[in-house]
Amino acid sequence: MARVHLSHLSSSAGVALVRQAKAEGLSVTCDVTINHVHLTDMDIGYFNSQFRLDPPLRSQRERDAIRVGLADGTIDAICSDHIPLNDEKLLPFAEATPSATGLELLLSLTVKWAREAGVPLAKALTRITTAPAGVLKLNAGRIAVGESADLCLDPTPEWFVEPAKLKSQGHNSPFLGYELPARVLMTLVSGHIAYEVR
Repeated sequence: MARVHLSHLSSSAGVALVRQAKAEGLSVTCDVTINHVHLTDMDIGYFNSQFRLDPPLRSQRERDAIRVGLADGTIDAICSDHIPLNDEKLLPFAEATPSATGLELLLSLTVKWAREAGVPLAKALTRITTAPAGVLKLNAGRIAVGESADLCLDPTPEWFVEPAKLKSQGHNSPFLGYELPARVLMTLVSGHIAYEVR
């Protein structure tokens, strides 16, 4: 039987179709972007180019369906949809490139969703660790004796998202000015420090 993965779901209809396919025993997995877990078309305001994303932001009804799908396991993974651009976001909304810096915010925004939705933190974190690894059939994303020490440490209080705090090549984000929990302080890859806030 073929395996199918659907990327960047953004509608209640899409979530419902995946839920039905899984109920029928089909080998289907899917992901959503962290942007679509939190934002709606109302956040665009006066056509702020930071909110020009692909797929485009949709209604609160669609966003709420995504959150339910994440909580009940219909949606397997959350992705950062990391596209770090700068000058391309200075253009008017219709001309701006759909993009957002997302990798640095993925953990913080996942924790924010977990708190708002009342989802246990351990369960929420599977959506950005073991679940994506499982979709790709990788032995990764879990903490266990004998496994590679690929970890990120995040014991920080809330922090404000500002361009100067983003280390990515691009500093564009619809979450600029937001206060978020759980900023990553350190990342270990195979037990070695790969990143550390200084």
